[in-house]
Amino acid sequence: MRISGHGIVILSLLIFSFIEISVHARPVVLVLSNDDLNNGGDDIGVEESSDFDEFGESEPKSEEQLDPGSWRPIFEPDDSTVQAASPQYYSGLHNILAAASEGNFRLMEEAVEEIEAASSAGDPHSQSLMGFVYGTGMMREKSKSKSFLHHNFAAEGGNMQSKMALAFTYLRQDMHDKAVQLYAELAETAVNSFLISKDSPVVEPTRIHSGTEENKGALRKSRGEEDEDFQILEYQAQKGNAGAMYKIGLFYYFGLRGLRRDHTKALHWFSKAVEKGEPRSMELLGEIYARGAGVERNYTKALEWLTLAAKEGLYSAFNGIGYLYVKGYGVEKKNYTKAREYFEKAVDNEDPSGHYNLGVLYLKGIGVKRDVRQATKYFFVAANAGQPKAFYQLAKMFHTGVGLKKNLEMATSFYKLVAERGPWSSLSRWALEAYLKGDVGKALILYSRMGEMGYEVAQSNAAWILDKYGERSMCMGMSGFCTDKERHERAHALWWRASEQGNEHAALLIGDAYYYGRGTERDFVRAAEAYMHAKSQSNAQAMFNLGYMHEHGQGLPFDLHLAKRYYDQALESDAAAKLPVTLALASLWLRRNYADTFLVRVVDSLPEVYPKVETWIENVVFEEGNATILTLLVCLITILYLRERQRRQVVVADPVAGDVAQPLDADVAQHLAAFPR
Repeated sequence: MRISGHGIVILSLLIFSFIEISVHARPVVLVLSNDDLNNGGDDIGVEESSDFDEFGESEPKSEEQLDPGSWRPIFEPDDSTVQAASPQYYSGLHNILAAASEGNFRLMEEAVEEIEAASSAGDPHSQSLMGFVYGTGMMREKSKSKSFLHHNFAAEGGNMQSKMALAFTYLRQDMHDKAVQLYAELAETAVNSFLISKDSPVVEPTRIHSGTEENKGALRKSRGEEDEDFQILEYQAQKGNAGAMYKIGLFYYFGLRGLRRDHTKALHWFSKAVEKGEPRSMELLGEIYARGAGVERNYTKALEWLTLAAKEGLYSAFNGIGYLYVKGYGVEKKNYTKAREYFEKAVDNEDPSGHYNLGVLYLKGIGVKRDVRQATKYFFVAANAGQPKAFYQLAKMFHTGVGLKKNLEMATSFYKLVAERGPWSSLSRWALEAYLKGDVGKALILYSRMGEMGYEVAQSNAAWILDKYGERSMCMGMSGFCTDKERHERAHALWWRASEQGNEHAALLIGDAYYYGRGTERDFVRAAEAYMHAKSQSNAQAMFNLGYMHEHGQGLPFDLHLAKRYYDQALESDAAAKLPVTLALASLWLRRNYADTFLVRVVDSLPEVYPKVETWIENVVFEEGNATILTLLVCLITILYLRERQRRQVVVADPVAGDVAQPLDADVAQHLAAFPR
């Protein structure tokens, strides 16, 4: 980090480095203004449709259908016919992951050759994997052009992960016209896998680090059935606790807390919970029967359970009932009036899904007079509550200019947010499982793949693994294990992508990389740009670093007033920065009042002295033999001090006794007895 080796702020680093750095995504808050609304042409581009949700066929598709070439058969095999469709691809993929786990360079080389052969034969999923190989420089010379070409061929062949990679590439280049088309398709696929009644919890990929250290708190909660808290909860459920039964069912249904999704187990626990009268489980049972998740689809039973849940005060269940009426499932016929009434009940109880569903009615004029502006307002309320389908609708409105002014950049951002919840997001769960099992190599491959697809948390995790584990990361380069240079360059690229997506810690590390020349050429100007990016996210350490660079004229104009302003902002942003800011302000005072004096030159020379002192302490003081000698020396000095103090006390107490030896008190005697003679 910047502050560690510069003048009087050396001590500042030791304090400031303990400040917790927040790298969690900030909540999205959307504010609708009149300027955003499209005042004319609300009907342009929107056709009346009897299909309520416009999300394709009613029958749900499997993950393999939604995500061709899915890695699921490797991690959760349950159907050999899936792998039989592309045996060479799955064989090569299996070997790549095995080689990463074992650190087996020869196996990795053979696996890539196998994938390359399948790619040359026209297999789109193998072409996608070769795009990843060329993009990372693994067993092949890194080539952006070859990576793009392979992903392009794979996307044309239907590989969704390559479409994600291409969309992110276009987004980074501000080619929103191309990015928006791909993200729109991906978002629609993702929405096809969402629930009809109750929105699933937003399960963000787990960030395995907090700042530079492992995120032990988050990891502890992600150990699935091995987690002690889960085992206690399971014990409570087995003893008849209805609330515990519901929670376990919820964990299995959505795949939370490190558990793999298991609809059969979810059905079991929900069924036991409703026997105890647990209303939330009634709603989920209605969802299960409506989707046919782990059980034969039965809309009649779905309506029964949702109705029971609604009677128990579960207002989100009104959405499921309304949906069934608008589609005509489990009821005599479609009834838009009843559907609207149920959605309005949900809205009256501030349920976000109710706002979304009512918005769709107004957007399409189903059972109500068509009112695009009113629909837009409902979507904004739902989106601010985190409803992903609402983001999808707003993305379409920004994309087409219906209801909202056309804005491809906003449309792209919203489509991307929804697309990242598609079935390919399962890679994150498998990466976390691998990491928790100590399989760092496999975790790195999985996070790197997701990073290529544009997931910021995965980019951050992969970069952190490379930096934290070094050679133990099992990083594979062009002709063997990654050299230090290859590893630094790969981590630098990942941190840079994460910083572009708002990760302030990544922006700090990029700034440090440019400042110190780690993995790249030293460049104070680009370092300042990176710190500015982190500062824009109210990062106190970035503000401090910018103040230091102004104070010393490094990459920024020499300006003591601006330096003080940044130091003050750092303190305002984080109270924990008080000591380093105080020391930095003292440095400014010296520089302002004693410019070009010996005192300032002494302060400026500290960066050269500090590394030497640090090296001496590490190599001399902390060396085992020297540490023992120093410890004995400290003990000897302590004993001599105690002897002298006792002698003086005796002299003061009995000046007549002169030099006659006096008995020692118990404390001193004990110290002397413990010291070897």
